[in-house]
Amino acid sequence: MFFQRAVHAYLTMLPALNVIGMRDGSQGAFGDGYHVLPVWKDRMDSRTWVPTPNADVIYSMGYLDLGKTGPLVVNAPADVIGMFTDFSQRTLTDVGAIGPDRARGGLYLLLPPGYDGHVPDGYFTFRSRTFNVFLFFRTIMGRGDGRPGPSVGVATAERTRIYPLWEQEKNVPPMEFPNASGARLNMMYPTDFSYWTKLKEFVDYEPVSAIDPELRGVLASIGIVKGEPFAPNALQRQQLDRALDFAPKSTIALTQLGRADRRNLHYDDRQWEVAWCGATAEWMQASHLDLDARSRFFQYAYSSAPAMAIHSTGAGSKYPFTVRDAAGDLLDGSHTYRMHLPADPPADLFWAVTAYNITDGTMPETEQLLPSTNSYYDIPKNTDGSIDLWIAPRKPDGVADAAFIQTIPGRAFIIALRLYGTATAFYDQTWKPDDLVRAD
Repeated sequence: MFFQRAVHAYLTMLPALNVIGMRDGSQGAFGDGYHVLPVWKDRMDSRTWVPTPNADVIYSMGYLDLGKTGPLVVNAPADVIGMFTDFSQRTLTDVGAIGPDRARGGLYLLLPPGYDGHVPDGYFTFRSRTFNVFLFFRTIMGRGDGRPGPSVGVATAERTRIYPLWEQEKNVPPMEFPNASGARLNMMYPTDFSYWTKLKEFVDYEPVSAIDPELRGVLASIGIVKGEPFAPNALQRQQLDRALDFAPKSTIALTQLGRADRRNLHYDDRQWEVAWCGATAEWMQASHLDLDARSRFFQYAYSSAPAMAIHSTGAGSKYPFTVRDAAGDLLDGSHTYRMHLPADPPADLFWAVTAYNITDGTMPETEQLLPSTNSYYDIPKNTDGSIDLWIAPRKPDGVADAAFIQTIPGRAFIIALRLYGTATAFYDQTWKPDDLVRAD
């Protein structure tokens, strides 16, 4: 029973440990404080270890502690694609076209749990269940000479301003925007016993109301209780270590086996999958929480928001992914695959294709560093306007650099297709990406 409770605790608390790992890795490199907002100014590549990063937008990721600052105001620039989540990764709000500012930018007021002071008008106001809040902004690059131009997205990101609601202007430190590109950063959730010790720190710091009573009961059954010592004996520690090994492997196995209800598949005749399996951004089906889909998501990704799951046209984004080729075999980095995209992908902003490691969603680190390509590049087109991309350990002869994504031999991988500003042809399935086909 102790082992079973430890597995349940691992899977249920992974969203929190996921963002705690990102915070600790970021603050270890760039420092902390609400005024520190790291920006990947030259795009995020495989040297940043974080679940399913997007190399095709400019990332800004900040970590706010409302327990230290009280209510915070975030002046979000126009044209941001982003969100705020608490540290259980429950979305407070989308920011941008799907958010209340509708891509015009605006002042977001974030209230800590238990705040009973005055709440002024003039803000988009949201209350967090945790003191810690994750700020995740993505900004769109410009189009350079046949390739992306990051400077446009960087300039947008650096218009962000953050300050405590009740602080005098003269006492607010200027914003810092360290360039996180090119640095080797480990922002992954822990995979050793520190998973449990960091979880205990989180439980101790956050208010009781941040975690539902039933889940607190599960945590208490393995010795994690707010304000009390965490001191597992030898047998309990053995079971906690066993859960750290068993839970992630089981989750990957369930993913690779697929679901009997086939809700994970975008199409009846393709291998492309949807991370939410037909649930909401909170993984709610009509009558229940989809635990398997949520567990897998936070093993290889982070930050789920309505803009990703609802059927919005021209504003939101969609992320079909696949772990199998057209024959139904798992993708293997030893092989060469052709990925065919029919003409006119339904993405009003841009589309992108990226490779990820199947275990944790990090990018495979090869000579390429950016295992991705996107519609900003001048990729050669076929006579009908379609595009062929090649995913392989070595670039096939005659293939353009922008049409090639490099893999690691012997390592399984995921291919994700991002469609920003998703258009109607995606939803009515008059446009569908082909499955990957082995070409060796």
